Amino acid sequence: MNSPKFFRSINGDIPLPIFFPDATRAVVRSLDTSDIESTRTTGLLVNTFHLYKELGIDFLKKQGIRNFIDWSGGLISDSGGFQVGSLVKSNSKLGKVTDEGVIFKLDNNRILLTPELSIQIQMELGVDMAVVLDDFDHPNATKKESEISVKRTIDWAKRSKIEFEKICKDKGLGVINKPYLLGVIQGGRDRKLRKHCTEKLIEIGFDGLGYGGEEKVKGNINYDLAKYLAKLVPKNYFLYALGVGKPHDIVNLVKIGYNIFDCVLPTRDARHGRMYVYDANSIDEIDLTKKDFYYFFNPKKQQNLKNNEKISKACDCLTCTRYTKSYLCHLFRIGDFTAGRLATIHNLRFYSILMEKLRGF
Repeated sequence: MNSPKFFRSINGDIPLPIFFPDATRAVVRSLDTSDIESTRTTGLLVNTFHLYKELGIDFLKKQGIRNFIDWSGGLISDSGGFQVGSLVKSNSKLGKVTDEGVIFKLDNNRILLTPELSIQIQMELGVDMAVVLDDFDHPNATKKESEISVKRTIDWAKRSKIEFEKICKDKGLGVINKPYLLGVIQGGRDRKLRKHCTEKLIEIGFDGLGYGGEEKVKGNINYDLAKYLAKLVPKNYFLYALGVGKPHDIVNLVKIGYNIFDCVLPTRDARHGRMYVYDANSIDEIDLTKKDFYYFFNPKKQQNLKNNEKISKACDCLTCTRYTKSYLCHLFRIGDFTAGRLATIHNLRFYSILMEKLRGF
């Protein structure tokens, strides 16, 4: 079995690896679709839970997401599983996880998100890859809690697959035009639980598996566990490092077989004045094998107001080809929205360059 080389999208194949910046509510904050396209970003990730909560399934049925934002690139939807950990398991007042699904209590509303509903919403979004709802394990989970999380994740995966196949049949979607379906591996730091979860998900049958759980919440990657999981997953599966976005982590995980990534980091960092810069004098000279192949530039620092240099010599984005450190510093100092836009454009181009380089690894 050969490892996948491309990610199939409605509008054509996208070479791997691929990075999906978060467009959680169908927008990359401060950018429009033309801005995103100019960075050569090839895919976006939208959030099932938030779009369902804010727009409703009837609206999504009529609009979809591609037409709504005029996006022709790759599209993945998060199942809502992350919100299980980030909201409900972090604050019991915000909801409860049951075997039936996740009860969210937000803004005086009660929303029951089941595995079936999550798939139904994602299929209306018109994505290229749907993700099954999983029971996101929280960072301080006990062994017993992790066992419950894994059992529930497997049960939900079975229900999700049944619903997915039913919808595909109803819509007349075959092998060529149906979305990919991704399962999510839970189990915390316990290798036996991770192995059990992986094996059961493979039995159910998916197009790929995602490395999910507590490691990303804490912001650190357990490389030993990541390698262990990579060896368990069939070679013809996509291997998705869910929520992973630090450039050096991406490079290291590509080396061991991971080929899909998503994260809020490049866009969120940009809005706060943290820009990624390659330690190179041109795009051709970028060397990802160097220990410190990039560094951070903070345009907010007062000293940059008199600096007429470009942000990066190894970038061809709008920001780097037209504007200076001085101008960007001025924009951040006066709090103009353009500052976030230009910084975000740059960071997204940094990541698309990273993917271009990694495809040659």
